[in-house]
Amino acid sequence: MAGVNVKSEIAPLKKVLLHRPGNELLNLTPNTLGELLFDDIPFLPVAQEEHDAFAAALRDHGVEVVYLEDLMTEVLDDNPDVREQFLKQFIEEAGIRTDRYQKIIFDYLNDNYPNNRDLVLKTMEGINLTELHTDKQNSLVDLVSEASKMVVAPMPNLYFTRDNFAMIGNGVSINRMYSVTRNRETIYGEYIFKHHPDFKDVPQYYSRYNTFHIEGGDILNLNEHVLAVGISQRTEPDAIDQLAKNIFESDSPIDTILAFNIPNSRAFMHLDTVFTQIDVDKFTVHPGILGPLTVFEITSDGQGGIKVQEKTGTLESILEGYLGRPVELIPCGGGDRIAAEREQWNDGSNTLAIAPGVVVVYERNDVTNKVLEERGVECIQIPSAELSRGRGGPRCMSMPIWREG
Repeated sequence: MAGVNVKSEIAPLKKVLLHRPGNELLNLTPNTLGELLFDDIPFLPVAQEEHDAFAAALRDHGVEVVYLEDLMTEVLDDNPDVREQFLKQFIEEAGIRTDRYQKIIFDYLNDNYPNNRDLVLKTMEGINLTELHTDKQNSLVDLVSEASKMVVAPMPNLYFTRDNFAMIGNGVSINRMYSVTRNRETIYGEYIFKHHPDFKDVPQYYSRYNTFHIEGGDILNLNEHVLAVGISQRTEPDAIDQLAKNIFESDSPIDTILAFNIPNSRAFMHLDTVFTQIDVDKFTVHPGILGPLTVFEITSDGQGGIKVQEKTGTLESILEGYLGRPVELIPCGGGDRIAAEREQWNDGSNTLAIAPGVVVVYERNDVTNKVLEERGVECIQIPSAELSRGRGGPRCMSMPIWREG
């Protein structure tokens, strides 16, 4: 099926985009964890086993799984003239500014990775100085640099495919990411939505070249008319204004955007770490968000601009008002403060619904999972000892491309 169709968080999932963790995780070091947004270094073979179990669980439930690296490979295979342009842009965006190093890296990648799939994986993995075989006699930088110096940084966050571009109805937002290290990840989305036959006709509601940051973890499709977006550490209000204008000017049925003002902290990194829909009337929720909440309702003013109205109330009352039905909020950890903090750290409320009331969860969040099952929610549990070290759950690791209805 070509195109995208995501008008809900819970409608039966038919097609999803993943990225299998690769050698980019091997280029994490204790010194670079902070800038690369990790708290620890996952053990790659086990992380891959766990990710394969995630993909297998999705396939077992009738979901077609496609991989970011495969789509990008198909773009390069089908458009041989694009390879050079992609490589030059990739090197420029990696911060390589000197002509000398641009040529060295271009030649290294082009000559050593004739196979496009190997090339794509290598761009994700990063490049160590020692790989480049430069003439060390004539270069001070080569003589004084440590052997572990990464000339091109890896992209270890790529297995969180939720963030770099986001499906909104029948369109896509190709995001400008909050951090320098993640902003480069969206280059693959640019090429896929420009050249891939399944995606090149998809309307684009946001560009990675826009000034303001927005990330997919802050974007939730509540229904075909209402989109929720978090104003967070990683998504700026200016970006939501621009996204709203672009959507309202298109032929999208979305007529209301709710901007949720959430606390600016690591625990509330994205809207989907705060609450996630799991059934027609049920949401998992971070207990820390259950007080009064400020939400802004954005609608079209009918003249190419937007109207913004502040709404105050509890999360429950706001969701009920826009969904038109009573909702149940199920706190992570079942309300136990210590369990909630521990399981929120491992993304207990970051679930992926593959149908109403059927969700993929990390098995380690056993307190939250037990509470969900007591409320009639089916939990498909996947192993997560290593994947969870990246601080993202099943929703973060998946970008739905097609949901029924």
